[in-house]
Amino acid sequence: MTNKYQIFLISDSTGETLDRIFLALQSQFANFDYDKKEFVFIRTQQQIDKIIKECKERENPIILYTIVDVKLAKLLAAESEKNNIPCFGVLGNLILSFSKLLNQKATHTPSAQHVLDEDYYKRIEAIQFTMSHDDGKKNEDIEKADIILIGVSRTGKTPTSVYLANRGYKTLNIPLVLEQNIPSILEKENKNLCVIGLFIEAERLSEVRKTRVNVNASVDLKTYTDVEKIRVELENSKKIFKKYNWPSIDVTRRSVEETAASIIKIYEIKKNK
Repeated sequence: MTNKYQIFLISDSTGETLDRIFLALQSQFANFDYDKKEFVFIRTQQQIDKIIKECKERENPIILYTIVDVKLAKLLAAESEKNNIPCFGVLGNLILSFSKLLNQKATHTPSAQHVLDEDYYKRIEAIQFTMSHDDGKKNEDIEKADIILIGVSRTGKTPTSVYLANRGYKTLNIPLVLEQNIPSILEKENKNLCVIGLFIEAERLSEVRKTRVNVNASVDLKTYTDVEKIRVELENSKKIFKKYNWPSIDVTRRSVEETAASIIKIYEIKKNK
């Protein structure tokens, strides 16, 4: 029987960075049983004292933190050591190393990555564009999109589009539906458009459709989830990708993040041609 650990994630900002780091960390261990508790916007000694007190009341506590204020980070490390609590600073050594490499002092400003700069407003604009162009809506301004995703139903177009939007890419997605033509502008060669096809294994797509189908939708559930019909549907989509020379990605065993990474790579290659 494995021990269960109590993971305390402590951040002086939103905690998003630390949460992602811990997600990557825990995925490397097959038998890692834990409960996780997150503390965000931690910027005072009183907050640290309260967290340490809670840690002492738990079995097998582990602290991971991203606190850029040196004084507060040292306090947390010292209190953890005093109480024999494993404690790991995620950014401290990295900031120190970069400081030496760049030959300049770090600002140690909490939430510095969340400034309302040009990149921030670019992301907001991309999110607004992507949400209003989901599932084939508003194709009249398709040329404003950075990336256009095409595929049959339930190939992950919407979640991938939203993820790309959060990275700052205006993303438009178009479903390939029987007897529905693609926008005419895509039938013409246009070097400024980055069109990417998404496909998936038929058996996997059938499973996805069975679990995610909208019961109120006016679709024939048997046809919608039939593996053989799906296989034909997918083959037709691949023929379209090939006809217009669009790069395509098999998303069967890919997470949204992995699919998005491949899409961004294709986009950057096309952009720099």
